Amino acid sequence: MSTHDHVKNSHASGCFCCILNTALLARFGGVSPLAEIRVQEGEPLENALRRFKRKVQTEDIIKEVKRHSFYLKPGEKKRVKEALARKRNRKKIRKEQD
Repeated sequence: MSTHDHVKNSHASGCFCCILNTALLARFGGVSPLAEIRVQEGEPLENALRRFKRKVQTEDIIKEVKRHSFYLKPGEKKRVKEALARKRNRKKIRKEQD
């Protein structure tokens, strides 16, 4: 039995969100996907894909996956955080000068 409202008994037809969920699970090692869209009846696949990409971008999923793709030691994490803070401060000072 399916957990989706739009698919009744089976995923044999392969709904778009199920395919994307399966692809995300396979690609990112079992991480449950955060973005899911429903393809309306008669909606072109390009429009659905555009909506999906926009949703992934707004939820910063790619950023989160990249952040967890490798391990940073606590000291390295601290140095990266401090470097980003310095960069933000330089940008803020530059903006104030203009």
